Amino acid sequence: VAFILVQLFALNSQRNIEMYPYVVTKTYDQFEIRQYNSTLFTTVKLSNSSYKEASSEGFSILAGYIFGGNDQNKSIAMTAPVRMEMSEKGSAMSFVMPAQYDMASLPKPKDATVEIKQSEPVYVAVIAFGGYANDEKINDYTNKLVALLEKKKIKIIGRFNFLGYNAPFQLIGRKNEISIPIEWKE
Repeated sequence: VAFILVQLFALNSQRNIEMYPYVVTKTYDQFEIRQYNSTLFTTVKLSNSSYKEASSEGFSILAGYIFGGNDQNKSIAMTAPVRMEMSEKGSAMSFVMPAQYDMASLPKPKDATVEIKQSEPVYVAVIAFGGYANDEKINDYTNKLVALLEKKKIKIIGRFNFLGYNAPFQLIGRKNEISIPIEWKE
């Protein structure tokens, strides 16, 4: 009974989280093209290059910022997805900031490793997968998306991002995505 209650709580909580808004431009069988507008992110760069190593460390640092580790000691609402960029040189984790904030109104982080950045508008190709993410799944779905884009002759213009939508304790209905910036002309 406790397990079911926790899962129902997790699913209900997910509905109340602000999502990074986008517009689906085109849908293919296994992936879609999205347009994201400019938005604010808080980002921390990490020396770890794998999901397993970086996800816990990055989340802890950024959660510290949104749970009051800022110059206003103010809590900032959690949003989704959590974005991770990974390469052999290291990784970065980012939280989307709620739409109510702009660069002037967003509290400044107390932790100097937390950066506030404004993203550029971008078109991305996105492929989704369920379950818990790990380095192998992230690599497999990234390679699958790259192959699908090559087959459709869609030009890749940046590194992939992993997008995670769920709290670690949520077991049912997990959603993960790989996004890759692309050149897109409708």
